Amino acid sequence: MVLITITEVIYLLITTLVIGYIFSGFTTKFRGIDYFRKFNLSDFKLSILVAAPGIILHELSHKFVAMFFGLTAQFQIFTFGLILGAILKFFNSPLIILAPGYVGIGGNTTEVTMMLIAFAGPFINLILWISAHYILKYKNLGRKQAIFVLLTKEVNKWLFIFNMLPIPPLDGSKVWFGLFKLIF
Repeated sequence: MVLITITEVIYLLITTLVIGYIFSGFTTKFRGIDYFRKFNLSDFKLSILVAAPGIILHELSHKFVAMFFGLTAQFQIFTFGLILGAILKFFNSPLIILAPGYVGIGGNTTEVTMMLIAFAGPFINLILWISAHYILKYKNLGRKQAIFVLLTKEVNKWLFIFNMLPIPPLDGSKVWFGLFKLIF
């Protein structure tokens, strides 16, 4: 069984590059650099290192949890979501809407299984957010390291909060509605 297909690898690379572009203004804001400046390669690289892991690991966790339950799962790029995010970034929108992709799941599932698969992505962001918080609190970091960890913390905090909103098709809708059905 192949864990990740070539197509998924290509989709993940495209997603990573677009995410790097979209978040490049975000990283400059925290580093005290003018948000509306032109493209900068080093800022782009930092944005990829900060933002992409939370998003990529989020999606892969959905995939691997689904596979754990014996389901088929494939990461799909959401072209419209990536283009919308890039356009909003290009026009310096104060609000960026980002929906880079999703994991298509096949097979028979239960309510609990879908709830666990849905929560797997935000759970990764929660772990990264809390880990970064404690690293900042208890580790003596240099300025560059502290900025990197602070950015990681902020990106994953917002990814967790956004994804846990009980609004379809976000993960939170599957988690909260699934919990509601289990309890009542």
